[in-house]
Amino acid sequence: MRAVLLDAPGRPLRAAEVPEPVPGPGQLLLRVSACGVCRTDLHLRDGELEPGHLPLILGHQIVGEADGGRFGVPWLGWTCGECSYCASGRENLCRRARFTGRDVDGGYAEYAVADERFCLPLPGGMSDMEIAPLLCGGLIGHRALRLAGDGVRLGLYGFGAAAHIVCQVAVHEGRRVFAFTRAEDAAAQALARSLGAEWAGDATAPGPEPLDAAIIFAPAGALVPAALRATAPGGTVVCAGIHMSDIPSFPYRDLWEERVLRSVANLTRTDAREFLELAPRVPVRTTVQPFALEQAEDALTRLRDGRIEGAAVLFVRDRPR
Repeated sequence: MRAVLLDAPGRPLRAAEVPEPVPGPGQLLLRVSACGVCRTDLHLRDGELEPGHLPLILGHQIVGEADGGRFGVPWLGWTCGECSYCASGRENLCRRARFTGRDVDGGYAEYAVADERFCLPLPGGMSDMEIAPLLCGGLIGHRALRLAGDGVRLGLYGFGAAAHIVCQVAVHEGRRVFAFTRAEDAAAQALARSLGAEWAGDATAPGPEPLDAAIIFAPAGALVPAALRATAPGGTVVCAGIHMSDIPSFPYRDLWEERVLRSVANLTRTDAREFLELAPRVPVRTTVQPFALEQAEDALTRLRDGRIEGAAVLFVRDRPR
């Protein structure tokens, strides 16, 4: 089958022909039609996260067909089901968890094998390309939004794949959204306003009024103090990425007055079921930039350079119309 391989961190991805995977007990063989390109893929490619094995097939926003149905495969690919975290509804923190596109070969290929427990039935009404970004940016963004609390004034830092989905959900819930981007990123700011954000501007400066909560999607640690300063007393700042550059020191007064700083780790299947039921009701509409499978390295380069509007998605079968 056709696949794109990561041979070593820091090296460009390589297109190759590899054997079709064989499913084991409790697994499904999916014929992949589309796979979202995530910043976590970029962190693995660049060596900021450690791959589980090499060569590795990246990709954890897989849309494919198996047993006559359409399924999505997210980042969380396997959990033990036995530890205290799994038993208490926190399988996202399972110490033995395995992750799609890191520990298990992912969807930058024509076929992928996945644990059937983590293959999510997908709703209709969206094409394979459109629904792929929901499987990471949507799911983890949904978890981050829940952990941010019920505050009305919501700041989104970094307006890429996840934020452009969360923005729509937040507006649907009656929240006021403020989008914080690079000062010069006029395209991201325009996209944010088109999706219901009432303001979009420079992430390094406060917004027009204090925030009740902020979610940081950009992997820049320097945004943490900036978001705390932009947040009202009692507000919450949620770091939603798997990897972030170091957070610089900041004065205690930026955290004082019962502000909360927390992270989000992975997702649970409960998160997935809730969001995939909610998305058609909003309805969520994704802005997608398509790339052929063999263009995966180009997609990651554009993502690194901030040249993706919305979400990048690989089409593994026919080019989308």
